[in-house]
Amino acid sequence: MAARAMWKGKLKIGATRVPVDLYSAVVDKTVHFHILEEKTKERVKQHMVDPSTGEEVAAEDIQKGYEVEPGTFVILTGEELESLEPEASREIEITHFVPSTRIEPEWYERPYYLGPDGDSGAYFALAEALNNQQKEGVARWVMRKKQYVGALRVEGDYLLLVTMRHAEEVVSTEDLPSPGGRDLDRKEVKMATQLVEALAGEFDPADFKDEYRERVMEFIDKKAKGKTTRLHAVKSKRTTSSLTSALERSLKTLKKEKKAA
Repeated sequence: MAARAMWKGKLKIGATRVPVDLYSAVVDKTVHFHILEEKTKERVKQHMVDPSTGEEVAAEDIQKGYEVEPGTFVILTGEELESLEPEASREIEITHFVPSTRIEPEWYERPYYLGPDGDSGAYFALAEALNNQQKEGVARWVMRKKQYVGALRVEGDYLLLVTMRHAEEVVSTEDLPSPGGRDLDRKEVKMATQLVEALAGEFDPADFKDEYRERVMEFIDKKAKGKTTRLHAVKSKRTTSSLTSALERSLKTLKKEKKAA
């Protein structure tokens, strides 16, 4: 099935405007279940209920409140919240460009493909320029009443727009406990280095499948066809008490596998 654009806009780089279509670069494959009543198998509906009376609360009687201290709320009306929404726009403004290795992974959130909308000359020229200079753009835009910050990158011949987390959402390594404990053992470092070198290889996306989802869907398919199913626990990996012994076992296993190949 061909991808469908979910939003249209224009890349704004100085005085230049490049029309683009936005496509989701990822698909949610989580197994979703319906909540059913045990006997009738009818879908169960969720309602807002007053915990003190147990009575259902009508939609028009529901308010949004922010708890500033235990039991104290600031109430915001729909009109007040609407007045705080960012101004609607169709422009993805690129404020500046940085080296492609400058932004750390923890800032990235969700990727979207950008495709050319109409004349593709300026679009592919920009993609090639970013690729040649190993740069990515820092972007700001508003989509569906929400303001985003992100990074404009190159994926193959196409542009990739990745939403980024805001500063208050990212935990700095400076906030982590200081490293402590014993000094590094040279033997452990040497074996760890050998292990990394022995496992060097290429990244293959096909290796990273959701095994739990596959087991669930296979189980559902068998039950839907009336087949008998057997349940068995998924074996957990054995834990080790020593890093050195774990590294030694890993290296021995790798050496055996190489000889067998």
